[in-house]
Amino acid sequence: MGGLLAGTAVLYLWGLSASGWANAFYAAAAQAGAESWSAWFFGSSDPANAITVDKTPAALWVTGLSVRLFGLSSWSVLVPQALMGVATVALLYATVRRTAGTAAGLLAGAVLALTPVAVLMFRFNNPDALLTLLLVGAAYATLRAVEAGRTRWLLLAAVLVGFGFLTKMLQAFLVLPVFAAVWLAAAPVAVGRRVRDLLPAGVAVLVSAGWWVLVVELWPADARPYIGGSQTNSVLELVFGYNGIGRLTGDEVGSVGGVVATPGGSPTGGTWGRTGLTRLLTGNLAGDASWLLPAALVLLVALLWWTRRAPRTDRVRAAALVWGGWLVVHVAVFSLMAGIFHGYYQVVLAPAVGALVGIGAVVLWRRRAGLAARVVLAAVLAVSAGWAFVLLRRAPDWQPWLAWTVLALGAGGAAGLLAVHRLNRAAAAGVLGVAVVAALAAPAAWSLATAASPHRGAIPFAGPADGRPGGGGIRIGGGPPDGGTGPRDGAAVDGPDPMGPGGPGAGQAGARPGGAGQGGAIPGDGVLFGGNLLGAPPPPAAVNALLQQDAAAFTWAAATIGSNSAAALQLGSGEPVMALGGFNGTDPAPTLEQFQQLVAQQRVHYFVGDAGRSNTASGGSDEAHRIGLWVEATFTPVSIDGTTVYDLTRPR
Repeated sequence: MGGLLAGTAVLYLWGLSASGWANAFYAAAAQAGAESWSAWFFGSSDPANAITVDKTPAALWVTGLSVRLFGLSSWSVLVPQALMGVATVALLYATVRRTAGTAAGLLAGAVLALTPVAVLMFRFNNPDALLTLLLVGAAYATLRAVEAGRTRWLLLAAVLVGFGFLTKMLQAFLVLPVFAAVWLAAAPVAVGRRVRDLLPAGVAVLVSAGWWVLVVELWPADARPYIGGSQTNSVLELVFGYNGIGRLTGDEVGSVGGVVATPGGSPTGGTWGRTGLTRLLTGNLAGDASWLLPAALVLLVALLWWTRRAPRTDRVRAAALVWGGWLVVHVAVFSLMAGIFHGYYQVVLAPAVGALVGIGAVVLWRRRAGLAARVVLAAVLAVSAGWAFVLLRRAPDWQPWLAWTVLALGAGGAAGLLAVHRLNRAAAAGVLGVAVVAALAAPAAWSLATAASPHRGAIPFAGPADGRPGGGGIRIGGGPPDGGTGPRDGAAVDGPDPMGPGGPGAGQAGARPGGAGQGGAIPGDGVLFGGNLLGAPPPPAAVNALLQQDAAAFTWAAATIGSNSAAALQLGSGEPVMALGGFNGTDPAPTLEQFQQLVAQQRVHYFVGDAGRSNTASGGSDEAHRIGLWVEATFTPVSIDGTTVYDLTRPR
């Protein structure tokens, strides 16, 4: 285990600072939380508390404390994510080891550590790293509860899921039906107690998930920041709307994408990719977490078949149901959801895939004297190697030798597994080694390429910079990394580009962070209202210096449309910057009248960027656009190194 965790730490920490701020949107919020306890509690984008990020703030509590303790840097923002990754691998190892032994735990941990999307997210500052850690901890507690029949373990699982909600809202609750069903089916206590114990567990989920929501809802609206991502300044709207049911239906008020209907009228997932049960195996999504997904599903069926006559409380079957239910539910939701979907969401698949591969492979290996177990093992290896070959061949220019090597190893390993019962111990160990290498070589190589590439912007992707399996997909937004060099990050989807012809962002004037207003979007950047929607390249040094002048005399050194543009300015200057309209520029915060009052009170010094074009197709507000138009009509623009700036203390 020490070797596994040490290797994981090296993979997740090596060269981490190359990604700069990674997701500047969350890095700026961590900076704000380090400067203001109020901003830390609410998850504000800026220390002056204009508006929050569009998520609950648990992940920002971690990075905000890190920045407060160690100062603002790439390391203080990203190292907590890497440590969460190491902790997740350790927890998965401990969980699987209790079920199937040390070898199974090590294999499960290795699969998780080497899943490309896990490498991506545990080196990045999105909330998904903390969410995955909390859910694996909840699975551990659930299996301990099922194993011993102890209510306290069930309560711990409930609390961890509740804090998962405070990390990424309703996504954390996808595992709840699975955990509850396994407790009811396999706990070694009477059925009455099994049912009765779910009541305090439900209360624990409600309290641990809802206390922050209750506090925010009861807090006077004029004494706290606006709730970003909502149209009514309500956390409940954010939970059940933009970040809730809207993600499933595609009806997300204030979003920049949404459902696009086919000529026949059926939804396709629109700008976020075509929906369907094969979604995660096709296009650019396939290289994130699907390398061993077919193997995990086959081994799940095998485990359930071989334990069909086991006692009700059988540990192996309970574990298979926990991890199998986790996997099936997430795959179904991710495959069919019509709203915003990004490939990096799949990081939560990695623990379930790792656990099923670890438990299934070891259980069948122990049964290798039987023909059926050997056939299943050989088939699993052959399918895994064949699928890896297919994925690697979709990126034919990247390491072309690897696909054929994996295929050859897989074929040899599968043949060896069929005859392994006749081999001596040394030969059997050799076959086992070939099988493990054949199964893990391709995802390991893809993971190393992921770690070797810097990732910046709102939507990072796994894999090498010069190719991804899937082809044909497009990447939306992201912008050039900080400094303007290196690969772009973006969303890999199989649908129309929302910033392309006919998309909601089509034809908008745009510029680099802060919106330079130069009359043309940077190719590949998601440009909205003249600001950068999904990326945050740093503004010119002269702009940073300008914002720092007399900043202490103002509440906000500047305002700009969109959270990423504001984050770039705030991280560059170190001064509070107001994100007009929130992340998408479509929140009614502030209104034009409120902003005019702030300007009259000389609380905002500069406006950076331009008004761009209004975008209310998804039902969002155009207040930010109206503010931009008012600024353009009222104040004189000045170009500073290509960036348009308005001094709000000097009207025309």
